[in-house]
Amino acid sequence: MRTICKRLFLFFAALLLLLAGITAYLWHGAANCVPVLNYHQINDTENNALTVKVEQFDKQMQYLADNGYHTITPADMLDCWENGKQLPDKPVIITFDDGYRDNYINAFPILEKYGLKASIFLITDYVSLYPNYVTWDMAKEMQESGLIDLESHTLSHTELTGLESSEDVVRQLQESRNALQYRLGKPAFFIAYPCGSYDDQVEQLTKDAGYRAAFTVNYGLASPDEQRFVLDRIPIFGCNQHTFLRFKLRIVLAPVLSPLSTLKTNLQNSGHTWLSNLILMP
Repeated sequence: MRTICKRLFLFFAALLLLLAGITAYLWHGAANCVPVLNYHQINDTENNALTVKVEQFDKQMQYLADNGYHTITPADMLDCWENGKQLPDKPVIITFDDGYRDNYINAFPILEKYGLKASIFLITDYVSLYPNYVTWDMAKEMQESGLIDLESHTLSHTELTGLESSEDVVRQLQESRNALQYRLGKPAFFIAYPCGSYDDQVEQLTKDAGYRAAFTVNYGLASPDEQRFVLDRIPIFGCNQHTFLRFKLRIVLAPVLSPLSTLKTNLQNSGHTWLSNLILMP
């Protein structure tokens, strides 16, 4: 009995050392990676998977400000990877998809309060058209604050992989850039794919349209080792699911959770559902 206990002890001790080594390796490999937070709506009226309550968002932003995180833009990140620009300690990118009006009403004042930068990916045909989306005047005001970077989420939020022709894809990509240039006087160099949908052709057309990089909805850290047109983000939404604790876990443990999430997805895609279910994600 004593021998069995000793062997079990040695086994679990070795397992812990192995896990510690793997964790240290993953943290080291994430040295040049950047967490890119992915939000949509910030309000207290919706109860859908895309919404974070205002109080929760304020608490999350305060956590970033109080714990030494420094918000940067996608351009800052690419300039670091490609041109050697120095990034601040603990860099993080805050992004919003779609351009909901509550980004201006609720999120923007909180970002101002803590002096945090963010990027909003606009569906340009929706701006100043639908009442639950920002107006161009709102977009200008946020841009002029120096805190908000406005980028593209295409013309009409159509899944690019579902369009009939490459010309239709190019129109979504290019004309949204044109609208941002015309309305805000700035070129858009970054895009978030609608619904995170992309393929090899979409990647190439996005590059050809003049973008520097594109973001998906895949969970993970944005890494210099990734293809520039399939950059990962960390989803922070789901009003009944993403508590403050889950937010902290996703930020702090991102170097470890990112490869685990990739493994979980690969297992699901290869039909090993029961194995993927064993990997629990916060």
